[in-house]
Amino acid sequence: MKNKFTIPKSHPRYPSLIIREGLTEGFKKGIVAAEGLIAQGRGEAFDYILGEKTLPPARKAIKAAAALLLLAKNPVISVNGNAAALIPKEIIKLAKITGSKIEVNLFYRTEKREKKIKDLLMACGVAHVFGVGKDASATIPELLSERRKVDPRGIFKADVVLVFLEDGDRTEALIKMGKKVIAVDLNPFSRTAQKANITIVDNIVRAMPELIKTSQEFKSRGEQKIKSILKNYDNKKILKEMVKIIRKNYVYEK
Repeated sequence: MKNKFTIPKSHPRYPSLIIREGLTEGFKKGIVAAEGLIAQGRGEAFDYILGEKTLPPARKAIKAAAALLLLAKNPVISVNGNAAALIPKEIIKLAKITGSKIEVNLFYRTEKREKKIKDLLMACGVAHVFGVGKDASATIPELLSERRKVDPRGIFKADVVLVFLEDGDRTEALIKMGKKVIAVDLNPFSRTAQKANITIVDNIVRAMPELIKTSQEFKSRGEQKIKSILKNYDNKKILKEMVKIIRKNYVYEK
């Protein structure tokens, strides 16, 4: 993201302000929904409490996520407006490393907005983007929101789906379909975080570079070593560790 308004890097809120700038620009371009700006504010509040850094439990989840993506037969990265505005190049890098498809899936869905996100991703170097317009011809059972519409070649047939700050009802529905869900969500209490198979409690602008780096490192390892990472992973334990950190950071000495 470019520092359009020359915010000094010494500013204590520099990373947060750059993210806000990226999202507001995405909103002006029709990529980010107005509601996405509200979602960012909620996540930012949790990020403050977490110290705005990638914590040890999140790093454990990132390792598990990298392992699951590499072992998957048909992984898909589900892209919403906020992710498209903030980390389009990182999404494409991760997709290339893990052999994942990229699919646009929106709660506040319009074909115009879908196409704008598709165009942005393709401008960043991806060859094909799934789930746009009539391509989203399949339906996730028991889901009533616009997110029920998915590409039959993408999310519908995926065995692993990576989602960013999304609705818990879709996570639950995907798991009922027999899929594994990896979520990146700053709120460890959200239904998405609680229901996902692997939850990375971190900001996507920090988590994605780490996930890319870890996935690249794991590619050179044998399958059994990668499987052992998943075997020892406990998502409920990771979430409990994150909650302990929140409690510790929230209680301070006067």
